[in-house]
Amino acid sequence: MMCGMGKLWSSVLDLALPLECGGCATPGTRWCGPCADAYGQGPVRLRPRVDPGVPVWSLGTYVGSRRQAVLEVKEHGRRDLSQPLGQALAVGLSRLRELGELDPPELAPLALVPAPSRRAAARRRGGDPVHRIVGRAAAALAPEQVVVAANLEMGRGVRDSVGLGAEARTRNLDGQVRLRGVIPRTGTVVLVDDVVTTGATASESVRVLSAAGVRVHAVLALVHV
Repeated sequence: MMCGMGKLWSSVLDLALPLECGGCATPGTRWCGPCADAYGQGPVRLRPRVDPGVPVWSLGTYVGSRRQAVLEVKEHGRRDLSQPLGQALAVGLSRLRELGELDPPELAPLALVPAPSRRAAARRRGGDPVHRIVGRAAAALAPEQVVVAANLEMGRGVRDSVGLGAEARTRNLDGQVRLRGVIPRTGTVVLVDDVVTTGATASESVRVLSAAGVRVHAVLALVHV
């Protein structure tokens, strides 16, 4: 009886919240095969306008289903997409290891540092989506022990960067990324972001971490513009 009630309640929820792919809106699935494949083509090496001084990689360009998935996560509250995006991030990290860009786990433990978000944006979204995705990636890499070090935060003076060029983004972030707590100074440290546009956020984050004695080995983003 309880099982039947559970299925009934699930059907009610599906009617209230239609089940559709977060990348292409295909009905009947939250994440379809073609959209998963779209995130499986990277990572690709970037040359951002603001150079953080470490290799910058992305899982793909900010177009099509990749763009839509990021928008669904950031603007439409699709927390369920954290799982497939975290899985895609984990695959990207594994490929960087295969390419020799990151040390294998037997040589160095992995620490993933989510790039900081504006506080107002995080509150509006019910938390930081990048942090959630990074957590899913760490779980997908199990049984490897991965540290998720969410120690970077934005100052209150940072404004929305939409529409800003590289120089304006750099000025907007100057001195506004802060480190709280302690991040492991050994092992392989990867800064993870959702979108790389100019590289300004990555550059300021790497600068702050370097000043604290933390060597960042790479930046990996879900998408790039």
